[in-house]
Amino acid sequence: MAVAKLGVVVLDCPDPAALAGFYAGVLGGSVEGEGEWVDLKVPGGQALAFQQAPGYVAPEWPAADHSQQFHLDLTVEDLDTAEKEVLALGARPLDTEDRSRTWRVYADPAGHPFCLCAC
Repeated sequence: MAVAKLGVVVLDCPDPAALAGFYAGVLGGSVEGEGEWVDLKVPGGQALAFQQAPGYVAPEWPAADHSQQFHLDLTVEDLDTAEKEVLALGARPLDTEDRSRTWRVYADPAGHPFCLCAC
């Protein structure tokens, strides 16, 4: 029997509304709240929350001495199409070496790594 249920995944960032808007563009859903804490409610999916963190320093990928801390795997049907869309929303590629893989690595506008993964 589980001890708990996952409530929400929270990402520290300098601008919660901006980062919630980025992920709303990627995942859909509605942005709720303002200020230091903003929620993204995703229909049929796990909610994300964004918390303002004074002095926020983005993780570096790949860097053994600057841990990525965590990353999100986002499942897509077409990697090329999804890539164009996340780049237009403000993502930046972190790994462009092997285009034959079924996943690609990006950073969101606050620097958190995430992967687009072909389903």
